[in-house]
Amino acid sequence: MRARRLVAVASVAVGLVALSGCRTEPGVAAYIGDHRVTEDQVTSILDEVRGGLASQPATAPQSDALLPPRDQVVATLVLSDVCKELSADKGYQPKTQVTAEQVAQQTGLPADAAYPKRVAEFYTCVSGVPVGESTAPSKEDLAAVVAAGRAAGAIPPDVSDADAAGQLDGDQLRSALATRKALADAIDGYDVSVNPRYRPLAFPVLTFKGDVPAVSVPLGEAGSSVTDISTPEPETGQSVPVVEPSAAPGA
Repeated sequence: MRARRLVAVASVAVGLVALSGCRTEPGVAAYIGDHRVTEDQVTSILDEVRGGLASQPATAPQSDALLPPRDQVVATLVLSDVCKELSADKGYQPKTQVTAEQVAQQTGLPADAAYPKRVAEFYTCVSGVPVGESTAPSKEDLAAVVAAGRAAGAIPPDVSDADAAGQLDGDQLRSALATRKALADAIDGYDVSVNPRYRPLAFPVLTFKGDVPAVSVPLGEAGSSVTDISTPEPETGQSVPVVEPSAAPGA
């Protein structure tokens, strides 16, 4: 079974990330101020994960199914570094300690690889960032989430868009939209830019089961939206499964 991507960013605050500029330099995937996330760094992380997966028992899920996409690694490294800078500037302290072992358990990745460690560092860091109030979805927001749910096979064909929207509009979706709004408001806070090859780049906040985005954090390009949601398999009948985010490890 395809491992579910870690979602449900614990909290965000205005000023978390600024995605601006158009800096380009050979071999650079992204900039966070003067810091660079290099293509070699991303390749090394993926090679290490691939090697660790290849050494797992034959009964384990196939490596290709578990290997994180390259753009997901870039987004994780960018947000992890930005969260560290924000926490240092504001004096935020983590409220939850997430371990690489917890990440590995949820993703199926080897716990001793660098990537699960960076994911764990990010979720640990972001747990200390203040949370904003939940945000009611607009018609456009609900339409996008319903479309994502249909793409994920989470909404039965005989359920109308209006009924699906009514069932999907809940605390988890509103919290994810608040996360999106806070990040969008924070675009000018830090000098971050992403290599055009990765645009549009997004980091999942909530996902439907099967890694189909419903609410994601846009990185590197204005006007994107935050989308990602995880749900149980759809049941037969007229109801839409309750949308439940995959909780950050240890949450």
